[in-house]
Amino acid sequence: MGGSSSKNSLSIRDNRTGQEYEIEILDGNVIRAMDLRRIRVDPDEFGMMSYDPAFMNTASTRSTVTDIDGGKGILRYRGYPIEQLAEKSSFLEVAYLLLKGELPTRDELDHFVEEVTYHTYSWQDSSIHDNITKLLSGFRYDAHMMGMMISAVAALSTFYPNAKVIHEKKSRWNQTVRLLAKMPTLAAFSYRHHQGLPFIYPENRLSYSGNFLNMLFRIGDKEYRPNPVLERALDLLFILHADHEQNCSTTAMRVIGSSHPDPYSALAGAMAALYGPLHGGANEAVLRMLNEIGDMGNIPDFIESVKRGERRLMGFGHRVYKAYDPRASIVKEAAHEVFTVTGKNPLLDIALELEKIALGEEYFVSRNLYPNVDFYSGLIYQAMGFPVDMFPVLFAIPRTVGWLAQWEEMLGDKEQRIARPRQVYQGSVERSYQPIGERG
Repeated sequence: MGGSSSKNSLSIRDNRTGQEYEIEILDGNVIRAMDLRRIRVDPDEFGMMSYDPAFMNTASTRSTVTDIDGGKGILRYRGYPIEQLAEKSSFLEVAYLLLKGELPTRDELDHFVEEVTYHTYSWQDSSIHDNITKLLSGFRYDAHMMGMMISAVAALSTFYPNAKVIHEKKSRWNQTVRLLAKMPTLAAFSYRHHQGLPFIYPENRLSYSGNFLNMLFRIGDKEYRPNPVLERALDLLFILHADHEQNCSTTAMRVIGSSHPDPYSALAGAMAALYGPLHGGANEAVLRMLNEIGDMGNIPDFIESVKRGERRLMGFGHRVYKAYDPRASIVKEAAHEVFTVTGKNPLLDIALELEKIALGEEYFVSRNLYPNVDFYSGLIYQAMGFPVDMFPVLFAIPRTVGWLAQWEEMLGDKEQRIARPRQVYQGSVERSYQPIGERG
């Protein structure tokens, strides 16, 4: 191409043809992948495309929900530092922020809390439909609670057929409030079924987290008053897990949502992505590692086996963060507060020593193996009495907010289309069908 190039552009020379191309740079460091299609040897060719397994360096959306600077250990919801929200906010206030884009006024928050608490759009919303409780009761006693939850959320789409009206703002909001309200109830019912206990229905006088603890742990007709330290710790963990940018499950929510199903179906798919041990099961893997070490005296041998590549240091390092995960320090402090109520988890000393070694030895520092949020959250959940099978469920409850905020944003983005990645085909060229008797 002749003439001078713009400073906000990228000049590309195709050495196959000698042709030069100027690609516009957007937002400081972004080019449109479709601009690469102009680069071709023959006019009839498909054109150039990028190859990026696991989307390591591909942006699929513009978002205003969550901002992460992994190199500096920064996490912000709608611009607000996670440290400030964790210290000063409540989960439902953060939920409003993520869904609406701004922190609520007192009246707005009170109204939102009432909507989520009572979710009385119609008589059908007063609680979980009896058919859903029958569905949950039909699972084996030892069924994984996350599998039960995915099935129950998907089933909700059949109870609210108007949820398919996704292009009406009021309808979308109704489904959002329903999901926020019903997720803790479905989770508690799954737990109670797992424990062979009768279901406990919501107690609207309690907070979001307090009500969840009540539905989980109340026995008989005795009034349940959640310990305020544990109630706050759970609310804090919900805040920290509410959203985390374009991770695996959020991407699944957006990809499924791009075909315009109802939000229950899309959210069930996002939960399935979270179910995987590389995503929502990471804190479970931390506990397995700590139990495997078992004793402080076994730590040196374990560390050496990690350095030899024989084992992994679970709960350290992150795909995004190349510094200390800002959520990890918050959870670590909360863990000590929880242990004043529950008694210290015997695995804590092992965890603290592993952290000390990882932060002090060049092997781990040079590899950016800093503690992440999963390293301490599992210890808190275990101390509070949650079975390990429930850890992904405890992740899914708050992440529902982030998934719905991202879904809402995706639907309003005029650049979005139904998701359809390209592939690099490397199979056989055209060949003729052979009758079965002539093969081999």
